[in-house]
Amino acid sequence: MTDTASNSTREQLRLEGFDLIDERLQYLLGCLEDALVSTGETELLPYLPWSGRVPDISAAPEGLPQLYSIGFQLLNMVEERVAAEIRREREKALGAESIRGLWPQALRDLKGMGLTPEQILAVLKDVQVEPVLTAHPTEAKRSSIRERHRALYGEMVRNEFPKYTERERRRIRERVVTTLETLWRTAEIHLVRPDITSELRNATHYLRDLFPAAINRLDLHFTEAWRDAGLPLEMLRSAGNIPRLIFGTWIGGDRDGHPLVTPEVTEKTLKELRHSAFKLLERELAELSTQLTLSRYLTPVPGELQARIDHLAKTVESPEAVKEILHRHEEEPWRQLALLMALRLREQIKGKPGYRNTACLTDDLNLLSRTLAGAGCHMLEEDAIRPIRHKLEMFGFHLATLDIRQNSEFHDKAISQLLTAAGVEDGENYASWPEERRLDFLNTELLSTRPFIHNDLRVGTEADDVLDTYRVLVRHRKHWGTNGVGALIVSMTRKLSDLLGVYLLAREAGLVDLTPEGLVCPLQVVPLFETMDDLDRSPGILKAFLEHPLTRRSPADGNQQVMLGYSDSNKDCGILAAQFALQRAQTALTQVGRDSGVNLCFFHGRGGTISRGAGPTHWFMAALPNGAMSGGFRMTEQGETIAQKYANLANATYNLELLLAGAAVTTAHHRHLPPVEDPCQAFMARLGDTSQAAYQNFLKAEGFIEFYRQATVIDALENSRIGSRPARRTGKKGFSISDLRAIPWVFSWTQARFYLPGWFGVGSGLEKLKQESPGDFAKFKEALPHSTFMSYVLTNVETNLASANLELMSDYAGLVEDVELRDRFLGMILTEFEKTKTLLAELFDGDMKTRRPRMAKTLDIREAPLRVLHQQQIALLREWRGHVAAENSTEADALLPKLLLSINAIASGLRTTG
Repeated sequence: MTDTASNSTREQLRLEGFDLIDERLQYLLGCLEDALVSTGETELLPYLPWSGRVPDISAAPEGLPQLYSIGFQLLNMVEERVAAEIRREREKALGAESIRGLWPQALRDLKGMGLTPEQILAVLKDVQVEPVLTAHPTEAKRSSIRERHRALYGEMVRNEFPKYTERERRRIRERVVTTLETLWRTAEIHLVRPDITSELRNATHYLRDLFPAAINRLDLHFTEAWRDAGLPLEMLRSAGNIPRLIFGTWIGGDRDGHPLVTPEVTEKTLKELRHSAFKLLERELAELSTQLTLSRYLTPVPGELQARIDHLAKTVESPEAVKEILHRHEEEPWRQLALLMALRLREQIKGKPGYRNTACLTDDLNLLSRTLAGAGCHMLEEDAIRPIRHKLEMFGFHLATLDIRQNSEFHDKAISQLLTAAGVEDGENYASWPEERRLDFLNTELLSTRPFIHNDLRVGTEADDVLDTYRVLVRHRKHWGTNGVGALIVSMTRKLSDLLGVYLLAREAGLVDLTPEGLVCPLQVVPLFETMDDLDRSPGILKAFLEHPLTRRSPADGNQQVMLGYSDSNKDCGILAAQFALQRAQTALTQVGRDSGVNLCFFHGRGGTISRGAGPTHWFMAALPNGAMSGGFRMTEQGETIAQKYANLANATYNLELLLAGAAVTTAHHRHLPPVEDPCQAFMARLGDTSQAAYQNFLKAEGFIEFYRQATVIDALENSRIGSRPARRTGKKGFSISDLRAIPWVFSWTQARFYLPGWFGVGSGLEKLKQESPGDFAKFKEALPHSTFMSYVLTNVETNLASANLELMSDYAGLVEDVELRDRFLGMILTEFEKTKTLLAELFDGDMKTRRPRMAKTLDIREAPLRVLHQQQIALLREWRGHVAAENSTEADALLPKLLLSINAIASGLRTTG
């Protein structure tokens, strides 16, 4: 097909997608109308969004925010489903390679680089991708709401089947209406702050119930793409399950500023994850058994198979259940073995003896494989047992690895308490010791196995918490090894002693091994560099850390994780300077790794918004500096992004495939292609410095805090029940921006439609470059299309600008009581906004609506109902703040749920929180 014909087909499919969105949305809105009638909410019918009616908003009923919130939820669902449909249509019309970022295109690119099948396999063997599910307070919806969404999505998919009769379609519509009735009567917001158990339960749904099904599809997609690319399947199979996909989580392990994550919570989390893994594997084996119906009267039963059945029948401590299995399936020995394996896992959840580790279960799976192959059932082994072995490798007996994260300042307090209790001179001032003194002390202590205090001695809140947490890991390791436990992550890593101090605390808790060469920590200590200053210092810190004898002795499989924070760096210095600092740090850190002979696995702490690192995953990977992808890739999946990416099987499969294929292609590029200097590199320092100055001058301007707190919903967010974590890192009262977490910082600007952290300062940087060096600006524009990184960054900035709304910014600024203050800061914001928008349009040769019609469509369709919600929210804020100021706590508390519902409704419309 010619390029012209291909472009024509793409345009036709895009327009078809727009029509499908409108058609499906109207269908669901019709069902919502029926649900409103049946629930007696007829006064809301004139206010249905996208109905073409223009009612009087001033007389709107109380349920309007909920109505619009549900409307947005339906729209989001429709857009996700239509995107999947259009991808399918594109594959039919243009071939699988036409879909950007998936395996067919990835393998074509790898072959296009001139790589042999052996070289491609060598790359894939090194690829390990690990999404890490976190529970940051950015998921505004309750789990009950998400359950209703899953039911609606299922009915929507069923309704696509073209051969249903009218009666069958009527039944589907009735089920949709019923689900919408329930959704209408289900409370949308958390009136009680969710606990960690409920957050873990939500993550477990994805890990245990959704991802395993997606794995089956992923594996099939990869196998088909490999075969269709003309690559030998037997070579792929002999390499094992590659590339590798595993999962991690922070829920129950991330205690940075989260006092509710206690050692007991961590212990319970590890147990729950283990039991969920057993349930997953038990379910898989039970399903497998239904396919293993080979009869002993038609197929000779190998002696080793019968011997294993007999052994399990004697050792599984559930005689009645064993008897039932052997009697019911007397003719089917392979089925007996699979069911006995499942029973053993089920009993293991109850604390009874079972598989000591995954290797023991693998032995039984291998026995099934061998004996099935011996019976000539090679396809059955390929299609039924290999997928379970794959899941056992991925999920193990732990489901997801649990990282333990704590703040360096917290560790300093813990060490101070230990030293004080042990009578070390000036130990109470450890946190303020000069770095040289800290290092001398730590290096001397790490030569000794002697602890400071007895295990049962309590010496202080911080020390007790850290040591008790590490003792939980010691007990887990004793029974289950290090499987299931991730890294010890040090947030706000500022210097080498912040990392070595973790070794000291690990020694104190017994979380170390003694070798002839000295102490070894069985878990990796991982720095998290977050602020711009810390990112710039990170290469020196990492170099010294990698050269430390204890680090060199500790097992890391030749890899060292380094975590990068996208949120605090942005809050610290603005989006351009932050992105440049992150790129600069990765380049320098990668060189440190090379010099030390260590592969670095970067752990990207990305949030759900562009200002916190979000953006198309495959483009994000392509924009990484050369060498920064050695195969390992970790990234956080936070809050509402988990549901957006993984709530249904089709979307989950698509997004996981993007991750795996993107990691493979990027690793191959970094390994096999010569590094090419970014053509925009020469301009980054100037742009970063100017944009940072503009951003920081804005934040430091007199009266900024007052303007910010009145022009956004930050005070309401601080009273919300969205997540279990406090809005402020230290829990201190006060209005310090530095103490405020990046999530509510971004959330508050987003709700008020400023989107300020995602663009402010960019216009000033570009303007100064153009004014001072018009020729350099022209060169920058010419180089931009050839810079993957700079194109990615500025396209994301443009998306934030398009999502912002000048009229609503002014309306929210109207909440600022001081007129002079309001006009001054709003003037600065509007000037920077217009400057940024104009200069980006010049760089990209046109505005976003012309160049990115799909993005423009998804923004435009939301704007009218969003404007109504914003106006209501502004009125609610004004009234609520009046009650708070007058100390009318009863009235303020009564109004808060309405305010939180409006925040939730707007978040649904914007498809983002923080």
